[in-house]
Amino acid sequence: MKLTIIKSFLLAALVVTSFACKDDLEYGPLVRDNRPAVPVTFPGATTFGGNPFIEVSTSGSGAIKFTLSIPESSGRTIKEITKVAAGATGINPASLNTATSVFNTAPIVANGTTATFETTLAAFKTKYPAVVTTPGTALAPREIAFIFLVTLDNGDQIVTQQVRARITP
Repeated sequence: MKLTIIKSFLLAALVVTSFACKDDLEYGPLVRDNRPAVPVTFPGATTFGGNPFIEVSTSGSGAIKFTLSIPESSGRTIKEITKVAAGATGINPASLNTATSVFNTAPIVANGTTATFETTLAAFKTKYPAVVTTPGTALAPREIAFIFLVTLDNGDQIVTQQVRARITP
């Protein structure tokens, strides 16, 4: 009887694993990357395995400038940066639909396969006074974040990954 229980358990395990392997080979919708057909990159930004970032000095002009680019081989062009969400590093794509997180009030027109977003640290501080941007204090974030909604010439919209501006003294 004990042998029959063991054989039944092994047979059941074999049946379950054979079905599981089939699903794993097909890479169902829950385990595949969510990548747009046309990727948006940030030339000039640095990354060490995380979100791309630029450095902004509080002692300088405080200029924040991100260049967004799509591959020329995609056959598409960027029509506009439709929305920009900004804030502390906790923002996410849903922030593009939150009135308090939307940074720009009008689309930023683009031309070709690149678009440029420019602002200043002072403008960011005016819009988001609660986000502390002073580097060097224990509780202050040293980075601020942006997410872009990009519209292509064919009407497709792409939400970019989060990019950051690292605040330095």
